[in-house]
Amino acid sequence: MTPEEVGERLVHLMATDDPALGEVTAEVSGGGPGHARAVVDVPAARWWHAAGIARDPGALGCDFFDWVSAVDELDGGFAVIAHLWSTRRRHGVLLRTRVPRVDPEVESLVDLYPGAAWHERETYEMFGIVFARHPDLRPLLLPPEFEGHPLRKEFVLAARVAKPWPGAKEPGESEAGGPAKRAPMRPPGVPDPNEWGPRARKAEGEGN
Repeated sequence: MTPEEVGERLVHLMATDDPALGEVTAEVSGGGPGHARAVVDVPAARWWHAAGIARDPGALGCDFFDWVSAVDELDGGFAVIAHLWSTRRRHGVLLRTRVPRVDPEVESLVDLYPGAAWHERETYEMFGIVFARHPDLRPLLLPPEFEGHPLRKEFVLAARVAKPWPGAKEPGESEAGGPAKRAPMRPPGVPDPNEWGPRARKAEGEGN
């Protein structure tokens, strides 16, 4: 089946006359021939159901769980994405849903795909997304005393304030001078060193 056919098939199998259940839509990812995937967006309340249909041998037959992760969409909440693959039919689907920023939660897929257990634990640690009914949602990579979720965009990357990023300089720039250096752009999570960190504390002390 082509990615278009995979998406259309899953949308058809999830069709319902109840508008309260939410809309299911499909598109195709980039990547070109051999790499493109069907991307099916489902409401969070139907996440587990969609994965169950994708796994069903009579539907898509996606018997292999590849990975699950998330994307911080800021005010848009979090996009949760799982890649499922059929080892026999050689097609896959990217199943995607969206959960709110406050109390984000979605159903665990562990009872459908036991291999999802570690991926869900990592996503819980990094983004703070709860996977309901997960049998063991404990730390996987971070120490138990760690506070916060490092892949959320508001997470303060303190090390980037204490030590500048050691990347390459802009073309034409050098330590000896040359064109004026452009003001660097701060990525999400990196605070202004004039407002947070050692430089800010020093300035505050000098002002007292």
